[in-house]
Parts: sequence; C-alpha cells; structure tokens
Amino acid sequence: MKNKVKVKIKGKIRGYLYAVLGLGVLLILVDIYTFFESLKAGLLLAAFIAVYFAVVLILLYKNSPSLVYELISFATQYGQIQKQLLKALDLPHAILDENGEIIWTNTAFDKVVGDSKGISKSIHHIFPEITLNMLPDGVDDFNENEFELNYNYGEYLCKLKKVSVKEMAENSNLIETENYEGYLIALYLFDNTALKLALREVDDQSLAIGLVYLDNYDEVMESVEEVRRSLLTALIERKINKYMSSVDGITKRLEKDKYMVILRKSAVAQLKSERFDLLDDVKTVNIGNDMAATLSIGIGLDGLSYAQNYEFARAAIDLALGRGGDQAVVKNPEAVNYFGGKSQQVEKNTRVKARVKAHALSEIINSKDQVFIMGHKRGDVDSFGASIGIYRIAKVLERKAYIVLDTVTTSMQPMVDMFVNNPDYDPDMIINSDRALEEVGNNAVLVIVDVNKPKMTECEDLIKKCKSIVVLDHHRQGSDVVENATLSYVEPYASSTCEMVSEILQYTADNIKIKNEEADCLYSGIMIDTNNFNQKTGVKTFEAAAFLKRNGADVVRVRKMFREDAIEYKTRADCVSEAEIYRNYYAISVCGSEGVASPTIVGAKAANELLNITGVKASFVVTDYQNVVYVSARSIDELNVQVVMEKIGGGGHMSIAGAQFESANVNDVIDQIKDTLDSMIENGEIN
Repeated sequence: MKNKVKVKIKGKIRGYLYAVLGLGVLLILVDIYTFFESLKAGLLLAAFIAVYFAVVLILLYKNSPSLVYELISFATQYGQIQKQLLKALDLPHAILDENGEIIWTNTAFDKVVGDSKGISKSIHHIFPEITLNMLPDGVDDFNENEFELNYNYGEYLCKLKKVSVKEMAENSNLIETENYEGYLIALYLFDNTALKLALREVDDQSLAIGLVYLDNYDEVMESVEEVRRSLLTALIERKINKYMSSVDGITKRLEKDKYMVILRKSAVAQLKSERFDLLDDVKTVNIGNDMAATLSIGIGLDGLSYAQNYEFARAAIDLALGRGGDQAVVKNPEAVNYFGGKSQQVEKNTRVKARVKAHALSEIINSKDQVFIMGHKRGDVDSFGASIGIYRIAKVLERKAYIVLDTVTTSMQPMVDMFVNNPDYDPDMIINSDRALEEVGNNAVLVIVDVNKPKMTECEDLIKKCKSIVVLDHHRQGSDVVENATLSYVEPYASSTCEMVSEILQYTADNIKIKNEEADCLYSGIMIDTNNFNQKTGVKTFEAAAFLKRNGADVVRVRKMFREDAIEYKTRADCVSEAEIYRNYYAISVCGSEGVASPTIVGAKAANELLNITGVKASFVVTDYQNVVYVSARSIDELNVQVVMEKIGGGGHMSIAGAQFESANVNDVIDQIKDTLDSMIENGEIN
C-alpha cells in the first residue's frame, strides 16, 4: 500500500493561528447587533471587519509556508540534538523493522556487538537466540517482550517493544500519514553480567547438607577379625573425611555408620562432575574383610532454609537406600539426580525388619473395616501372587478384602481362574477399579504391591480416597513415590514381592495356614521373577519357597500353568533370532504382537533369553501393543538397567526394568535407547 504523506500545521500551533479568524466571527455578531442600534456605526464596523479579514487571510496564507519552514528548521535542530543524545546513550539501543532487520543502532549497541555496520542485517544474524516468533507482532496484546540472552561472555536482559508509526505521526505537529498501519521495534539491552556473576557467587557459596551412610556396616564388620574392626572403621572414616575436605567440606560422625556433611553448593557441582568417585574409592578399603564396604550419600540443597536442606538430604538418603544403596542422590526443590548404583544390593540375613513390618501391617489391618489390594497396571504373576498373600492375611484377621484388577493377562489367567467361581472365596474377591471406587469407605486401608509409583498403579484415584496406605515392593524407588504412606516396606534386594509377602505371612499369626491355590500363586511369583531361581536369589528366596512348599505349593502344577502355546513360543523365538547386538554388548529386539494374547509377557521372556548369549551385558525388547510401546530391559550384573530406563522415563530394578510410551513409534523408542546407551558410555556411567 502506497504511503500518503503531507506536511501541514496542526495541533496547538494551528489553533493559535486560526484563533484570529474566530475573533473575526465574534466581531460579525457584534456588528449585527450594532446595526439595530446605529446604522452609521454598523456600517463603519462592517468596513473594519472587511479590512480585518482581508489582512488576516493575506497574512495567514502568504506567511504560512514561511512559518512551516521555521517550524521544520526548529524541529530538525531539536531532532538532531535528540538523535545525538540517543546515539551517545550508554544503554545499547537499536531499531528494527517488522521483519527483524536492523535499521538504526546507537554507539553503545555497536560496542556490544563489535560491529558498527550492523544496519541492514537481521537481528537473528547477530543474536541467534532471537528468532522471528520472539519479535512483537501486530497483535495489540503482544506489544513488548523481554528475555535473557548471552553474547560474547556477557549476560543481558533484552527488551523488545513495538512502536506504531501511526501513533508517532499522530503525536507529531507537522507530519500526518494516512492509511498506514506499519510499526517499528525498539530493542534495548540491559547488561546484567556483573549482577548475574554476583548472584552466582552468592549461590555457589550457599550451604548444602549431606548424609553419608554405610550400607552394609554390620555385614562388613562380621567379615573381618574383631581386632581389625576398629582399623577398618578408621580407614573408611578417613576416606570420607579426606574426600569431603578436598572440596572444603566438614564431616561429623553421628553414629557408627552414619555421617553428616556440610559443604558449599559449588562443591556439590564438583562432586557431581566427578560422579561421586568416593562410592568406588571406599570399596578399595580391604584389610582382610571378605565383603567390600558400600556407601549411600544423600545431599540436599537450594532449600529456603538450612532446615529444608536437611529435609532434602533426609529424603535423598532414603531414596538412595530404597534404591539399593551404593549410590548418591542429590535433591533440590525442582529435581532429583542419581549417581552410582552399579553393584548388587547385599541381602540382609536378619529377619527383624520383616517381623516388625508384619506386626505393623497386622495392626493397621486390624484397625480398618475394609482392605483393598492392588498392583500395577497390566499386572503380572508377582503382583497377583502378592495380592493373594495380602488377601490371606486380611482373611486371617477377619477383615473384608478386595483385590483390584482391571486387566487379566494370559500369564495371570490360570491363576485368576483358580479363584473365580470358587466356593471357598467371596464372589467379589476380585473387582475392577470402578467397583473399588464405589465400595471404598472412610475406614479402609489400601495395600499396594509390586509397585511404588502412583501413576503405575491399577487405580491411581483409589490412592486419593484411602487415608491409610501400605506399600510393599521390591523395585528400587524413584522420585515419584506414594506420599504419606502409613507403612512402606521397599526392599530392593528381595527377589520378588511374593518373597516379601511370604516372609510377612509367617509372622502375621501363629501357625498360619494358607491354601494350595494361594501357595501356588506366591510360588509362581517367586519363580517367574527369579527366572526359575536363576536370577537374584538369596537365602530368603529359598526359605520363602520352602515355606510355600510346606503349605501345599506344587512345582509341577505351577509349571503346567505357565506353559506357552505354539504362537507365543514362535513369537519369542523370532524375537530372539532377530535381535541386534548393539555396540557388541547390548541386545535390542522387537517382539511382535500379532496373534499373541499377552505380547508384553512374551517380550519379557525374550529379554531374559537374550541374556544367555555370550557377551551380552543387557537386553532390551520393544513391544508395540494396543497403541502403547513397552520396553522390557534385563541384565545379569554388569549393567544397572534401572538407570537406563529412568533416563527414558521408566524405572524398575537393577536387573529388571521397563518403560512405557503411549502413541510412540517402535523405531523412535529403539533410537532413544541407543542414544541413552551412547550418552552413558560417553559420560562414563557405563564402563
């Protein structure tokens, strides 16, 4: 659209010039009145008015160009002064057009960018961070924008403000534009380098609180001669003190196996960059002890007070211990970071903890009217077997119990069939989520088994409705946990949740008896999660299996329940045969789902079988089923697959983990797994 620009006098100046014409109109009114009083006086005044108008009009139109010239000369001189002041302004300033092209800059801006010929360049060419969509557009509610940017080691607050050309013209006393809606963009840079540097310095000097626990103190002390125990303790403590003092930290021993650390936030950043090599260093302490000592470290920082930092440290150390120990956890208000966790958790031989938890669980159930039991979504043999064990405890304590189950997979179907339409059990023993939400009362307890993440439970809404919650799980904890649980029993060293529940059953009541079907379910959970007792088994695993055998578990009956049909067997074989060995150590494959009732179970079995290949440290099987991509990750002892899965949004256990992606592509998920492995190898997280 062509601009129409004309120069004319307007505004107050125009009003002053035309005021004399207004006075002439007033004289005409006075003259009319005079005619009625005196004809002679009226004629004389009319003659005067005619001469007055002639002189005024001649002066107005004859001198108007000269007046405009004088005004323009003044405005030009004033504008030059204003331009020089703006050019010399210490604040970096530039004017852009609608497309982000630079049309004017001042001296301070040229100094910042180091280019006095920046005109006609795009602002994106100088500051790549400023994209076209960040510029203020013509919309009224987006007249300005501000953000931070870095340039040549400087930090600036950049402000962009839209300036309408039409508004500028309307505020001018000389220039008037018609039919033009364009605008300019004023850019200002405020140098915050010194301020940011000072704030970072203050932030780096802020204090962080740390807690250091010896995971296996009792076991390590028992593995060394008594006369050497004090020396072993001293050597471990010296390692901790030396490590923390190297970053100007202070260490205070709280108990025989617990230490408190105070250090700067900048020191925490250094420890994170070193990936807390104290975890590996302390394992080198050996004076004849058969077992290496391992540490758990929890650090809290960025809290509003020292007390809050301490609470963060407490939560971090709980996470480290809940994930199996031998790792460091750093917690702040926004995130939780994990380091280490490469070694297997040592099984605790003591039964004290299980007895205490069993007693606490009995007291909780006794105080409630209803017991709701649920596992994770698309439950497996371990979650259902553990649910059956808790159901038996509730029945022994004479409480109404429900098992919440929405989907019955093919692997679970033989177990579920043993209880459906069984006269020995209540008809409403197994209910779905909707029914559970209807039945739940004010005095109910919810027992969550085989999962500790709320989003992965069968019915997350049920957690909100139950005031009393119990969590029983053998997976390592993450940052997303069930909050305010009345009782939490999470043991990563346990082979399965069924093992934990079997142990609790023995302490619930004297000479407790469980039925054959229940013993089979619990035994099945242990058998499946240990891959037929070949993986992650300990003394307690076999003791639990022996207890279940004494109560009627039949190995042959259990084996028959888990036989595969021909299609599933062939699908699993195809998955194994088509596996890709990535970077010589990691088996990655895709499990088909066509014609298979529970492809995720088949995928998990295929992942276990891939570990039988020589040299494979970990296996990852990807399954696309019902618009969700499932990942089954398995390892023996050389890689913590839980850490790998956590990096892509999943979780699990050190040797058994997984992840789920809704509406995702299989190839994209595989690429994400490969990228994660590459990144961990480059960062030294994987040897």
